[in-house]
Amino acid sequence: MGKSGTRASAAEVLVHLDRSASVPLHIQLEQVLRDQIRSGVLQAGAILPSTRVLASDLGISRRLVVEVYQQLSAESYLSTAERSTTRVGKVDGVEARAAPHDPPVARYDLRPGMPGLSEFPRAAWLKSITTAMKSAPTAAFAYPDPRGSNVLRNVLAEYLCRVRAVAAEPDRMVICAGFTQALSLLTHVTHGQVIALEDPGVIGRAKTILAAGGKYVDIPVDDMGLRSDLLPDIDAAAVVVAPAHHFPLGVTLAASRRSRLLSWARGDRLIIEDDYDAEFRYDRQPVGAVQGLAPEQVAYVGTVSKTLAPAMRLGWLVLPGSLVDSITEAKRNHDAGSPTLDQLALADMIECGAYERHLRRVRRIYRQRRDHLVKAIRTYLPAARIGGIAAGLHLVVRLPLDRDSAEIVAAAAENDLAIAGLHRYLLTDMADSQCRILVGYANVTPDAMDTAIRKLARIVTPLDGRRLRSVTNPIALM
Repeated sequence: MGKSGTRASAAEVLVHLDRSASVPLHIQLEQVLRDQIRSGVLQAGAILPSTRVLASDLGISRRLVVEVYQQLSAESYLSTAERSTTRVGKVDGVEARAAPHDPPVARYDLRPGMPGLSEFPRAAWLKSITTAMKSAPTAAFAYPDPRGSNVLRNVLAEYLCRVRAVAAEPDRMVICAGFTQALSLLTHVTHGQVIALEDPGVIGRAKTILAAGGKYVDIPVDDMGLRSDLLPDIDAAAVVVAPAHHFPLGVTLAASRRSRLLSWARGDRLIIEDDYDAEFRYDRQPVGAVQGLAPEQVAYVGTVSKTLAPAMRLGWLVLPGSLVDSITEAKRNHDAGSPTLDQLALADMIECGAYERHLRRVRRIYRQRRDHLVKAIRTYLPAARIGGIAAGLHLVVRLPLDRDSAEIVAAAAENDLAIAGLHRYLLTDMADSQCRILVGYANVTPDAMDTAIRKLARIVTPLDGRRLRSVTNPIALM
């Protein structure tokens, strides 16, 4: 028995013995095991099958396997532990296989786009996944419906109608693996036509479109949102837009721009609405989804990447009737459907109210963190200007510098501080002339925020050529 009170399982060993060869079987087995140990295929400490089991698997006598184990033990390749468990020994010259590890992350990671990972509702999710396991019918363990679980689609339809004013019908919904897959599927059914993308915009979308066989063109975004007045001047079949809260500029699409967007789409064109974080608005109620105004012109996309965690890879499409069959077929061909049990768990979480309780809780936390970050910026960087509405999970900060934001990001990285510059989100190959940086606050504590912004102030102040007027205690910057 191990320290945990459970017996570890023996490793499966792939051994091929050539009965037609002149080399005796026990010599062959010896050499195979010795080579696997030397090469690191069998790691030090790994448990080998018992002599009885291995003999049965290979169709040879147990006495032969006993002899092989004894010989390799004499050479220190194997060791026999309590209850005759045979393990791989530590052999000189054989290095342990390096364990995979995440790339190094700055101590103060304020990059945008990440929710509070420590706020994930583990207990609620565990309860819902347990409920799903207990209540799921046997049929739920078969290959999934490519449209997604009917249970989740019904629950989501009610939720989206109530919370986001989406004209959602279960038979017009397809569950997908987040926004990236949604965009890939929508690109596929446009048959290589041009899709317009917000510039600046979310990283990777251009590559997603190209990988799915499409083409893209950039449309500028300003303080009023997407320049929808420019859409008639380009030959695009669709446009990707985040009307409720643009990423990264943090603005809401102005009413006049919405009207122009809808007018453009009536000419047999598609609006792909990215409603990625509308749940997080702190100064007023969010505006309703554009989809509710034109269900036949809008493909609405939502996910749990910001509300729960990006690792869940769970999202949904609410489609115009003309796209349901083609998107369903594309989803079937792409991955044969999303995991059913996760869908049932999310359905339970929404239906029992745990999902909205979680949203109310983290909304309060994120607002407090945002307020704290704003205060820190005003204290340590008084000349900086904060843009965007009070929403989402990040701030846009304009620094009073005649420099590209890439220079500030690089200097911050040297001081163990991770932030992002607006230049990173530009589709066009040009610098950000206004020196704007993006600072995420959802996944960082207030104390860490203070330290991080003080670090940023130490970087910016010499470049700015002026003292930080609001810092009353210079020692605090150390």
